[in-house]
Order: sequence, then structure tokens, then C-alpha cells
Amino acid sequence: MSLHGVELAEIPEETARVARAVFPKGCLAMRMRDVLGPVFADAQFEGLFPVRGRPAVSPARLALVSVLQFAEGLTDRQAAHAVRSRLDWKYALSLELADTGFDFSVLSEFRARLAESDADRVVFDAVLRAAGEAGLVKAGKRQRTDATHVLAVTRDLSRLEFVVETLRAVLNQVAEVAGEWLVTVAAPEWFDRYSARPEDSRFPSRWAARVEHGDQCGADGMVLLKAVWSVSAPPSLRALPAVELLRQTWVQQFYQADDAVRWREPKNTPPGLIRLRTPHEPGARTGSKRDLGWSGYKVHLSETCEPDAPHLITHIHTTPAPVSDIAVLEDIHTALAERELLPDEHLVDAGYVDAEQIHHARRDHGIDLVGPVGKVTNRKQAAGDFFDNTRFTIDWDQHTVTCPGGKQSTVWRATTSHRGTPVTRVKFPARECGPCELRTSCTDSPKGRALTFRPQAEHEILQQARIEQDTALWRRRYGHRGVSESLSQGQG
Repeated sequence: MSLHGVELAEIPEETARVARAVFPKGCLAMRMRDVLGPVFADAQFEGLFPVRGRPAVSPARLALVSVLQFAEGLTDRQAAHAVRSRLDWKYALSLELADTGFDFSVLSEFRARLAESDADRVVFDAVLRAAGEAGLVKAGKRQRTDATHVLAVTRDLSRLEFVVETLRAVLNQVAEVAGEWLVTVAAPEWFDRYSARPEDSRFPSRWAARVEHGDQCGADGMVLLKAVWSVSAPPSLRALPAVELLRQTWVQQFYQADDAVRWREPKNTPPGLIRLRTPHEPGARTGSKRDLGWSGYKVHLSETCEPDAPHLITHIHTTPAPVSDIAVLEDIHTALAERELLPDEHLVDAGYVDAEQIHHARRDHGIDLVGPVGKVTNRKQAAGDFFDNTRFTIDWDQHTVTCPGGKQSTVWRATTSHRGTPVTRVKFPARECGPCELRTSCTDSPKGRALTFRPQAEHEILQQARIEQDTALWRRRYGHRGVSESLSQGQG
């Protein structure tokens, strides 16, 4: 198929006349075309198609069909039928009334081309740009962001199933490329162990026997890896994706001791952010959010949320499942800045909010980040029976802190927290705390009261945010955060 440019700017006269007669007040597809224009141009997709060959269906039309299809929740067959039979779609697509459309399979082929070339962002960017030109989305005002889970397309595997399937997959790929060489390497019993998928096999039920089975799989995989890197192996084998995945998997799941390959204890496997889960989707990871656990990814959707305007998605950010919400906030703000769509007010849930993030959003982007900050976690302080750090007066210039009893700190030390963020640690002398009449409300340490503060800007932001979020005004303001409708559409 080759790409031949098609002009979508002009709606055929007869199509426009009949459509307006049948829909004098318009309808969704017609209003979208009238407000946003043709949205796409064939030139945006020219890299997806060869320059020679039989003419292809206009990719600009296919992109617009895909948008209409998603908006109405249609299958490929139903969308292709709508192109042939529906007057409002012909209007939106600039088609003659007699146009017979295309076969439904063209839509899946088009999506595959977008995915293979990583050009799916072109569709989103074009819609957003058209909405901006129509004045439907602009910088400032209010936006909200939330995340939802995205399941991997492959099923979850146990650790034993995973290593067996990884070895089975690489043996199949090596057999296709260098079958005669593999015969000289593979032990005869490998066929019985790895010819069938692990879900079709019956693994031992006892834990010790399963560990032994895992050790055997590890030893077989190590034999194959050593053979692939031997001088007798075809050099091309080392470049196979399945071989590299096998190497990474064996590093994560096995270790070598006394010339024997052993299965790692679960506590000695890598963290979820880098731990491979399946040979058929190397990017999938295992994550959790509240009481939900899944293998796959996490997608963050940002959208406008003014009550008197359409709610439009402004950014989509996808990460592996274990990546925390707070870790992606700066990336989201940077992307919105590049599109010139930064909001004045950004509503998010607690997973995105920290005093540091509020401070950086104001300082770097002029954004007021609105979301619930963490409460005091110390039980005594939360109950009001114990002095929290709000009861201490800080002199940031003189590097001193005064306690509720009027005593001053003697130690002020700038350091870092366990997360690597800057903090200040303050200490009061035991000689002052010991005889203090307020001691029972302050400290039970024989060494005196110790405090940890964030940098001044973040400390003051945190104290103010905790006060504000307990007010009715803040709750009304935060009430616009809900993004469940867009998330449910994204999951669909």
C-alpha cells in the first residue's frame, strides 16, 4: 500500500446539503467536524506508508474514523459499516454520499502501523491541537490528574512458570535460527521438559520439589547461555531478543554457588520496578495501589475540569506498574509546559502530593497543586497529647528552635533523609529536658527532645496545607478532582 494525499478540508456539496437537511440542529459527529475542522492531514502519517504501490485508504480519514469509533464504542466492523451507511459520518469524513468505504480489517492494520512506529501520539496531539485552535483548551484555569492500572496482555505467571516459559521461548527461537547447532547443545531430556507450555505441565506440589525443578531449569538455562557465548556458536544468536531476556532473567532468578545453579529465595529477587514477569511482554511489571495488585502498567490522565467547558484530556503518561504517582508529577508538568497547557490549579489525589511537590510546582511552573497532604502519623501527636513540631518556634536565620517551655535547641544540623531529600535535625539538651515540667507532653527519651524539619519553604507549606485542608472551602475546591469517567474510558 502507498500513501496518496486526500483533501479533507472540503465537505462535498451534496453531502453537506443532505446532512444539514436531515440534521438541522447537527449531531455529535457533525458538530465535531464544524468546530474542530478536518483535524488530521495525510502528511502527518506519511512515514507509515511506502511511496509506491496501490493507493491506500487516506490515513487522515482512518485516524478520524478511529476517534469516532472510540467515542461511540464501536467494533471495527461496526465502524466500517458506519462509514458506508451513516450520513453524519460521511459529513465528518468529507465523503461523497455514494462512497462505499473500506473493509473493516483496514482499521486494525492502521492501528498496528501506529503502534509499530510509535506514532500513536500523533493522533492524540492532532486532536488536542485542533481543540486548542478552536479555543476549547488553553493554558491556565483548572486541571486534574489521576491514574489507573493497565493490565499486561499476557497472563500472570508464577516464578516457576516464568523461568520455564522463558527457557522454552528461547529454545524455540534458537531452533528457528540455528537448529542444527542447537541439536549439538541440547540434552535429550530437554524436549520433555520444555516442549510444552508450563500451563500445560504438572509441576510438583511440594515446595522442595518445586525448588528442585527450578534449580534444574536454572542449570539447563546456564548450559544454553554458556553455549551461546562459546566460539562454536553462531555470533548472531547473541543478538536474539529472547537470548538477552534469558540472560537478564537468569541473573534475577538464579545464583551460582559451588559450581551449581540455585534458585533465589523470593527475598533475594530484584524489586518490582526492574523484575521481569513474562518473556512475552518484557516491559510488564508488578505493581500495587491500595488493595489492588496487578502486572502491567499505570497510566496517568490529565484533563481540564472547568464546570462550564468541555472536559478534555491534555496529557497521557504511561509508566511501569510500580512507579509511584509522585515520581511522575514533574514529567507531567514539563509535558504540559511544552504544549503550553499548564493549569493555574492542578487537582490530584494524595499519591501525587508532598510539600516538596507543592513547592516545586509553584516555583518552577506557577501551579497551585491541590491535594491532601499526609497527616501527623505519631499517635500521641495526632491525639493532641504530645507536642508536635508545630508547637516549636523556629528561627531560620539564627538556626535555633524554642520549645513550648521556652528552652532553646543546642544542635542544628543540615543533613538528608532516608529518601535523600534535605532536612534539618534539631536537638535539645538532656539537662534541660530532664527536669522540665512539660516533659511528659514532649519526650520520653533520656537524651532529650529531637526534631526533624524540612527546608523552610516546604515546612511552611506543609503546616499551611494541613490547616487549609480541614476547611469547608478547601473541600469544595477539591471536590472537582474526580476523573473517574475519563479513567473508565481509558480502561475500555
